[in-house]
Amino acid sequence: MTLIIKPDLEHDRPWRDVLQEMLPERTCRDWDAPGDLGEVEYAFVWNPPPGALRTFSNLKCIFSIGAGVDHLLKDPDLPEGVPIVRMVEPELTQGMTEYVTMHVLRFHREVPTLEAQQRDRVWNELIVPTAPSRRVGLLGFGVLAQDSARVLRALDFDLACWSRTPKQTDSVESFHGADGLDPFLTRTQILVCLLPLTEATKGILNRTLFAKLPRGASLINAGRGGHQVEPDILEALDTGQLAGAVLDVFRTEPLPADSPFWTHPKVTVTPHIASVTQQRSAAEQVAANIRRIEAGEAPHNTVDRALGY
Repeated sequence: MTLIIKPDLEHDRPWRDVLQEMLPERTCRDWDAPGDLGEVEYAFVWNPPPGALRTFSNLKCIFSIGAGVDHLLKDPDLPEGVPIVRMVEPELTQGMTEYVTMHVLRFHREVPTLEAQQRDRVWNELIVPTAPSRRVGLLGFGVLAQDSARVLRALDFDLACWSRTPKQTDSVESFHGADGLDPFLTRTQILVCLLPLTEATKGILNRTLFAKLPRGASLINAGRGGHQVEPDILEALDTGQLAGAVLDVFRTEPLPADSPFWTHPKVTVTPHIASVTQQRSAAEQVAANIRRIEAGEAPHNTVDRALGY
């Protein structure tokens, strides 16, 4: 068995070495030195070139290095019948929960306003409500959003979620489907987007959606850049419909130097680092799933290609 690896970011150690430690009985190779393509049975990749995965004729499973799989599903020549596994690992989840919680608290306690006051040397004692009076909405309610909800609920925020299908939850008000989106938005003061990117969710963060939020709502997008209609975000900020936005993802990455997001006073830009896959815990998940497959069992966290996640 050979595992081929195409990483996304540079880490402290080569992915090949970390995975080889987890799979000592198997061969792990870098993407640029694949050897005999017919020997490759597993691929652990981020954003491979279109058609490249089809060159491995004996591929048994494709593992995404990240939580999203849109980078794989956009390939028109993606091998049919090969399971795709999205990354679900505890440290990736932990990182996203930290990011979401940090920025929800920033908006809740009006930190951007306080920072502006400091720059202008203004002493204005803001009075903000406590968390039970702040309505936070999670757009998408998968693994990452559910863990963020766990921590936000412990802080007593008034939480709601929206998902494509119903979700069972005791501590979060749940909305779903087309009929549930408008009432979800109407009650949401801080909107957190953690949706998968699918045909149904492309461009969902647009003028129409923003108009249904309370005036002065805030946006946190740690999902995908494809969710954003970026001129509509700027318009909503300039009109005051949105009070602020934290954007970790963009339609073009890296974000071009001339993008107005860099200098907009109501925008916080982060370079797609809301949460980054951690090597050791990710390698453990990949190794465990490979051993499941080799034992004749289905891998965990497989993707429904028709749904896109």
